[in-house]
Amino acid sequence: MLHAEPLSRLLDAAESAAPVDAVRAVTQEVGRRLEATAVSLLVLDMSGRQLVRLAYVPLVPGGSGHGTRTPTAGQRTAGGESARTVPLDGGPMERVVRSQRPETLPPDAAAGRDGWTVLAPVTERGEVLGVLELRLPREPDPADAEEIRALAHVLAFVLIANHRHTDLFEWGHRTRPLSLSAEIQQRLLPGSRTCEAGSFTLAGWLEPAADIAGDTFDYSVARDTLHLSMTDAMGHGVGAALTATLCVGALRGSRRRGLSLTQQAVEANVAVAEHGRTHGLDDFVTGLVGRLDLRTGALHLVNAGHVAPFLARGANVQALHLPPNLPFGMFPDSVYQSAVVPLQPGDRVLLVTDGMLERGAAGADLPAAIRTSQTLHPRELVTALADSVLDAVGHALSDDATVLCLDWYGGHGDDRTTSGGADVGRASSAAR
Repeated sequence: MLHAEPLSRLLDAAESAAPVDAVRAVTQEVGRRLEATAVSLLVLDMSGRQLVRLAYVPLVPGGSGHGTRTPTAGQRTAGGESARTVPLDGGPMERVVRSQRPETLPPDAAAGRDGWTVLAPVTERGEVLGVLELRLPREPDPADAEEIRALAHVLAFVLIANHRHTDLFEWGHRTRPLSLSAEIQQRLLPGSRTCEAGSFTLAGWLEPAADIAGDTFDYSVARDTLHLSMTDAMGHGVGAALTATLCVGALRGSRRRGLSLTQQAVEANVAVAEHGRTHGLDDFVTGLVGRLDLRTGALHLVNAGHVAPFLARGANVQALHLPPNLPFGMFPDSVYQSAVVPLQPGDRVLLVTDGMLERGAAGADLPAAIRTSQTLHPRELVTALADSVLDAVGHALSDDATVLCLDWYGGHGDDRTTSGGADVGRASSAAR
């Protein structure tokens, strides 16, 4: 187990180093403790479909040369920094990400492994940040494996903390350039796309169109309440991103002031409508705004002209028909009605934007895809659904495709059973 003294050394190493060097300092400390020949951190990239080898530290002469700065296929360099992509191709890396269980790989010259390799998930509350890779001169015993798992969990917190102070990790995370509208859109999304709690698991995904179309999703956990929302601003490009910014800002501000669900909807509507009137615009935003009572499982929802959410209960998948309301921004004096959906343990609720249902994506058959993927963790489910839509339209989305998945277990107040930042009992199978 990771005791107080080595934990203190790890945290001191992170704090002593500059933010751009914090992860490198911690991985060096990890390697020294375990007599590793090399340590590497791979972060999950923005697409969610590959890892990026961002920090590699040879620790002894003769250690493997993955840390080379010479650009190769799949490698980017900037200002002396280097990032190399590693696809999630069904191999050990993907198994570790999906199952949230470490793997130990024996030496294999054909695979380029000149020693024992341990892969451990770097995860916080179910949010996969990446994978820690260590090369060891000997086979790790169970105590070593447990310490590596714990060290990878600590590395997740170091990564999160230092991400706030530097663009280095954001640069590594981005394997494709972002337009101005995409940059605005990304800043509207929650800092973590996944959240595991005792009574629920939630994960969201946004697959952007070539011309950003203003989709967003958001959530926040209070003591006894889960707040969530999904919005889709009219239009494309920077204009849609700015309209989305107004709507999300109004929803967050009213939520943080403790206003009711319908009052939050009113505030968002007034903000978008007043902005449109002042600037002579016809902007509007469709949206779903929700509040889940974690003590009872009562899900309150306001539908502002948005696509109906889906409820998966056992093998039955159906659209939830909610009282209709006007989109945000059409008329400043609009009023909003909410509805209550009583959730049962085992229920799965999915919020989507119309990009998931656009005409070209009809072949994706979203209800069928939801039904056949019930064993997937929400983290894998949302990307799997996005992949099904991308395949249906030939990877040429004309509208953003966004999905937010909520699994409800009940038992609010119960602790999760966690290992290294994840509840492995909720994780997907290691095999695709």
